[in-house]
Amino acid sequence: METTRTEKDMIQSHPAEVLREYGPFPGINDVSGVTFDGTQVWFGRGEALVALDPKSGTILRELPVMADAGTAFDGRYLWQLADARIQKIDPGTGRVISTIPAPAEGRDSGLAWAEGMLWVGEYRARKIHQIDAETGAILRTITSDRFVTGVSWSNGDLWHATLEDEKSEIRRVDPQSGEVLERLELPEGIVVSGMETDGHGTFYCGGTSTGKVRAVRQARR
Repeated sequence: METTRTEKDMIQSHPAEVLREYGPFPGINDVSGVTFDGTQVWFGRGEALVALDPKSGTILRELPVMADAGTAFDGRYLWQLADARIQKIDPGTGRVISTIPAPAEGRDSGLAWAEGMLWVGEYRARKIHQIDAETGAILRTITSDRFVTGVSWSNGDLWHATLEDEKSEIRRVDPQSGEVLERLELPEGIVVSGMETDGHGTFYCGGTSTGKVRAVRQARR
């Protein structure tokens, strides 16, 4: 009799390799949203957005804006979840240019930018919303079977981080259906809050209450 492969068997699953750890940093007890502007890694630490040099591992500066969840970069501006709103921020001055309502009204998690739209994780509801960056209107929603933390787009692929039972994965999913296409399994004891890719196979991941940021990639097989 021919053996039928299960759905789980057909999903590409690989171990993830931690390339480097940054921090913990003095006075920073929690890392939430994470993004990458091509040069600097930005991460939220509650009452500020922090710019990190990924080469030297040093903190370059901070912007005094509320930053308690997902962070994104659109090529010019930073976008930051702050309670029940999303702030559009000038990274040069730290000025909040505008705000829109967050889709989950404060229960939001990861944040990503792609082709003029924002993608927002809703943590406990296990959802990702595509929203209009001008109005905040929800355009589409996909679901996961794990709590959604970070969200990232890379070279046309949608990825999101998960957290369930103190275990995290980074998943590539179909942006239309939410179907899981690939899973990167994090080492035991490492959980992911915010997440962003550098576009070349490395993910910068927030380490929640560890106060760390980690560079993670798919392990070579």
